[in-house]
Amino acid sequence: MGIGLVDPILKPIADQLDATPSQVSLLFTSYMAVTGVAMLVTGVVSSRIGAKRTLLSGLVLIIIFSALAGSSSSIGAIVGFRAGWGLGNALFIATALATIVSAASGSVAQAIILFEAALGLGIAAGPLVGGQLGSISWRGPFFGVAGLMVIALVGTAFFLPKTPPSEHKTSILDPFRALRYPGLATIAVTALFYNMGFFALLAYAPFPLDMTASQVGFIFFGWGLLLAVASVWLAPWLQRHFGTVPSVLGALVLFSADLAVMALFTDSKTVLVVGIIVAGAFLGINNTLITEAVMGAAPVERPVASAAYSFVRFSGGAIAPYAAGKLGENVSIHAPFWMGAAAVLLGVVVLYVGRNTLNAHQHVAGAADEEAEEEAELLAVADLD
Repeated sequence: MGIGLVDPILKPIADQLDATPSQVSLLFTSYMAVTGVAMLVTGVVSSRIGAKRTLLSGLVLIIIFSALAGSSSSIGAIVGFRAGWGLGNALFIATALATIVSAASGSVAQAIILFEAALGLGIAAGPLVGGQLGSISWRGPFFGVAGLMVIALVGTAFFLPKTPPSEHKTSILDPFRALRYPGLATIAVTALFYNMGFFALLAYAPFPLDMTASQVGFIFFGWGLLLAVASVWLAPWLQRHFGTVPSVLGALVLFSADLAVMALFTDSKTVLVVGIIVAGAFLGINNTLITEAVMGAAPVERPVASAAYSFVRFSGGAIAPYAAGKLGENVSIHAPFWMGAAAVLLGVVVLYVGRNTLNAHQHVAGAADEEAEEEAELLAVADLD
């Protein structure tokens, strides 16, 4: 929910703080850049203090920096505090998926679907709440994020069992070493280009829409709702019938086409609204299937694979918002969507060329006595051929 709360207020922030779209887009760039770089140290931290303490540390940082952002009076200060927020985000999200997979009683695939379902519902509800709070004041969503993270902090503290530090201490170089495996590198680079399209849409679309925070919130609520449905139901169905790689390739092609239509008809608010909402389906499919593929793309610990993948993909999330804002200011309002469409097509090319590297690998779970049954399930969901 915290991710989506801020999106409806991008234009109100620009209007009230006399900022350009590219300046406001730095809220995403600073956030994603710090998140990506910090991913390299999340494994180092969690392996030494345990997953629960890492999650709690991340939540505390988000609470502090989101509240500071809401108290700021300049775009520069908000951008800076969003960077600190990104550090907390990295500590939380890199650890959350691995923790859920380890704690779940079902298969790895079921745990990932559960994770994506929660993520999808949060992404759907966030803009709705953010739009309502933003209609009162642009500061409201920032304080709303702080309040939500307090709830998450209490829930994690009381309901997540203690997680001791790992016997195997992770090195800061481990994510780089993991990227030497062609399968993981292929998925990571694909996700980099896919995220460029995703964040070009997320960061720039509110400007040509030129609607109130509440209206933008409802639009992105529809987007997030379709994302959640596609994550939980459509992605597994496509995987069973067509396989992981063909399903991801198809979703990426359709997402690129969707962005191209939005580029052609940027002057039409109806086309933009429909294009944003429809994009949720393609993003939901990719989020679930790519995340699942990452967990089986290299014979390394899951937190290391997640950190390596996230470091690369968030680079796209850092570049795209600012580039989209600059293109919108200096070229045309159509250009950011063309950039997104082209980037996603590059992701299609990377995945297609590297499809044969995506073979099943056995994870190293950090414990010598990992049950053979879990390994078999993991191999089954990671078999991408």
